[in-house]
Formats: sequence, C-alpha cells, structure tokens
Amino acid sequence: MKAAAYNQIFDKAISRYHEIDSVDQSFENPYEARSLEYLLHRKCWIDTVQWHYEDIIRLPEIDPIEALALKRKIDASNQDRTDMVEYVDSYFLHKYTEVAAKPDAKINSESPAWAIDRLSILALKIYHMREEANRTSASETHKTSCQEKLTILLEQRRDLSTAIDDLIADIESGDKFMKVYKQMKMYNDEALNPMLYAKK
Repeated sequence: MKAAAYNQIFDKAISRYHEIDSVDQSFENPYEARSLEYLLHRKCWIDTVQWHYEDIIRLPEIDPIEALALKRKIDASNQDRTDMVEYVDSYFLHKYTEVAAKPDAKINSESPAWAIDRLSILALKIYHMREEANRTSASETHKTSCQEKLTILLEQRRDLSTAIDDLIADIESGDKFMKVYKQMKMYNDEALNPMLYAKK
C-alpha cells in the first residue's frame, strides 16, 4: 500500500467524523481488525477527535471545571495517539522481519509510523483549511489567505507521501533498517511522575 492510500483512509475518517461532528460520537472502524487500514483509520479518528478537543478548550468562556476535565481527555488522547503509532510501527516491523539489512544499510531519523502520524495531521489541516478557504461568512482576504495556505499544505502532503513511500521501499530492499524506541512517556505514569507518586 502506498501513501496515497493512507491519505484516502485519513480523508475518509475525517469525513465520517464530520457527518455528526461531535467529540462524543461513537466510533466504528470499517476495516478488518489488525489490518494496516484498520490501524490507520483508528489513528486518524483519534487525531480528529483530539483536534476538536483542542478547539473546544480554547473557548474564552469555557468553564474552568469543564476545561480541566477536557485537559484530562486530551492527555488520554495523546497517550492513545502514541500507542497507535507504536502499533503501526509494530505492523511494519513484523512485515519486514525477514528482510536482511544490507551491510551499509542506514537508519532513518524517524520510523515509518511517526512519518505517517504527520501525514494524518496534515490531512486534518487540509480539511479544515479548505473549510476556511470556502467559508461564506469569511472575508475575501481571509479566504484568499487560506487558499494560499491550502496550496502549500497540499504540496507538503505530496512531498511527505513521496518520502514515506521512499522510506518503506528502502526498508523493503534492505537499504534502510527499522529500529523503534518506545516513547516512555513519564507524566502519565504514577511510578515516574513525582507529582503523582509523592501523593502516595
């Protein structure tokens, strides 16, 4: 599967979210469990819900108690996002486990899944920038500015898609090898965050 197919999955997830456009809506994954398509759709859905959490928490009139509850949801969403990236990397690690790296093989600065993570966020930026470029209540200056930004975002997606395809091709051929490090986030862990373990 090429990055163009990843983009189609992301666009589909974002469009499905906006049919109801609620952070509280239920989630259904149309793809076969544990398939790459399933993982990518789930990943983008998490990103999409979090995008709207981030919009809501910036409301100037938001109740502080509600904002704190929402901050907890954002923290949990960030953990889910990281977990999904690691699941995607595990998929690629398993897929290419039999590939022998060439003696002069190099490692990439980021894993395939973290590059794909950026592609998912780009899909969200494109969706919402296109909305702004076409918003009838906005000024012409605003719409023109957003259209210019949209053009750049689309170019960025093409470039990143090419880079991801190249990376995966290099892994398949043994020209590069995968080495994945767990994120080891500390602030959600009661054994590692001093503000949490000090309360025990």
